[in-house]
Amino acid sequence: MLDDNDIVKLMEVLATKEDIKELKEGFDGLQEMVQALVVSVDKLVKAVADLSQEYAMVTAKVDRHDKWLKQIAEKIGIKLEY
Repeated sequence: MLDDNDIVKLMEVLATKEDIKELKEGFDGLQEMVQALVVSVDKLVKAVADLSQEYAMVTAKVDRHDKWLKQIAEKIGIKLEY
């Protein structure tokens, strides 16, 4: 059977309701921070995807303009130097 000394030793080792409550509060705060981080990463991914799409469009436009300039130079007899 347990005596008072055994109970005191167990209380030092085992978590109390207050310990568990503090742990839960800490976990809730961590969960909120992770959620905010996920939202931030989602926004960053969207921004990178948008920039990638815009870069592809600009590249296509520059290529098209380069082709047109070469055609114009050829028609008027100018040699383009790069």
